[in-house]
Amino acid sequence: MAELGAGEIAEQVALILNRSPAVGLAVGVVRSGELPFFHGHGVAEVSSRTPVTPETVFRVGSLTKTFTAVAVMQLWERGKVDLDAPAEDYLRSYRLVPTKPAFSPVTMRHLMTHTAGIREVLHPSGVLRPLFGETVKSGHSVPSLAKYYRHGVRVEAEPGTRFRYTDHGFATLGQIVEDVTGEPLDRYLREHVFAPLGMVDTTLIRSGRITPRLATGYVMGSRGPRAVPDYEVVTAAAAAAYSTSADIARYVEALLGGGANVHGRVLQPATLSSMFAPQYQPDPRIPGLGLAFFRGTVAGTQVIEHQGIVPGFNAEIFLAPHDGVGVMALTNGSPGATMWMPVEMGRLLGFLLRVQAEEMRTDVPQHPEVWNEVCGWYSLSGPLTDVRARGALGAGVEVFVRRGRLMLRSISAIPGLYRGLPLHPDDAEDPYVFRLQVSEEGFGVRVVFSRAPGGGATAVHLDVMPLSALRRRRATDPRRWLRAAGGAAGLSLVATTLRRSRRRLSRS
Repeated sequence: MAELGAGEIAEQVALILNRSPAVGLAVGVVRSGELPFFHGHGVAEVSSRTPVTPETVFRVGSLTKTFTAVAVMQLWERGKVDLDAPAEDYLRSYRLVPTKPAFSPVTMRHLMTHTAGIREVLHPSGVLRPLFGETVKSGHSVPSLAKYYRHGVRVEAEPGTRFRYTDHGFATLGQIVEDVTGEPLDRYLREHVFAPLGMVDTTLIRSGRITPRLATGYVMGSRGPRAVPDYEVVTAAAAAAYSTSADIARYVEALLGGGANVHGRVLQPATLSSMFAPQYQPDPRIPGLGLAFFRGTVAGTQVIEHQGIVPGFNAEIFLAPHDGVGVMALTNGSPGATMWMPVEMGRLLGFLLRVQAEEMRTDVPQHPEVWNEVCGWYSLSGPLTDVRARGALGAGVEVFVRRGRLMLRSISAIPGLYRGLPLHPDDAEDPYVFRLQVSEEGFGVRVVFSRAPGGGATAVHLDVMPLSALRRRRATDPRRWLRAAGGAAGLSLVATTLRRSRRRLSRS
């Protein structure tokens, strides 16, 4: 099969930019150990009209987590750490504090799969602060993690039992790398991860080398792009990295090449394969998580993905390891990029693989005979400061029937989920597997129900993040007491509050 040409790929990028405006956008495609396609759109800085090039430096946010995970796995290859031993065997600078004595020890595997039981936002005040209170203004000193976590990091759930996306687990992994090696994390990554792969412009600490090429981050509004105030990230191992599209392409090349690219090797192929393999699955029908990487499928093809989100910037890598194809995108300001980037990069990858992205199936019949088993209220455990999880599912999920259709809704900041969306059957052999179309951009979510032997549903699992909610008594459904407290006006107030919180988070 002939490879698609640059002109055909450029047409697809133009369609993306028509649907999703961006101040600046860098898109790259990696195939056969090369960067055969790069598209730079817009500007790195508005006032100077500096164009986006392969050497433009962006903040890449949580792509940093994957760099940190590579460092951890290098230590594992050298026998310096055991992924399943207590993380505190290696952590010297602060403590992981269980809220219940019966909790099992947190391991490095838990930390790399966001299942350590650590909340998303440490302090309630962080919900309305940039990056949840994990930044300081540029020019101010960045506190050490020992100081930042001086009271320890609280473990609030049995490790391994639930997913909560959090920077604090990966910040702790970075601290472990420092404590085990005796080197500052930025130096370790520079010498052992970035330099071997030829990533000469990637760093955790801003330097004179990259500053002249650093893009300005923007938020968009009716008055045009507005620059985000400059900042430094405290949880550096989770979200602080700077990089270029050229460097990220070299990184994707190494991820597709079993841990090596034309410049050098950072991991053995078997080690990288283990990072892509399922390490946490709330249900076997959900792709789940690898070690630091999210798993998924595009038309049945296994894909690996990670996103980066910090104030003013978004980043995305999407790759099909078995097919040797990967795509990446970096932007310094685009409305809704958190939603559209994974959708569009998944589509672009599917286009390169010549397969269509998964859509709502119309060939699978409904099974009303099982609806009574799945209808009910499912709640999301954990504190309200689990902002990302609450933004997706709110207080939980209600499954119900409206006008003869099985529906799912939540008290959520996502308008479609709050109003309720139809559950479309997604597996001809399994009547408990469905799919939701959450957005007009085509963002779809697989939904599966786990069941007790001979009984009804016990939990609902979504492949977004992935999140799970447990079946509860209807008396605990917050819609019931909200209706009693104020009817539709009360529900509208809750939805408006959640939407406003979501807008504030997107601006941060």
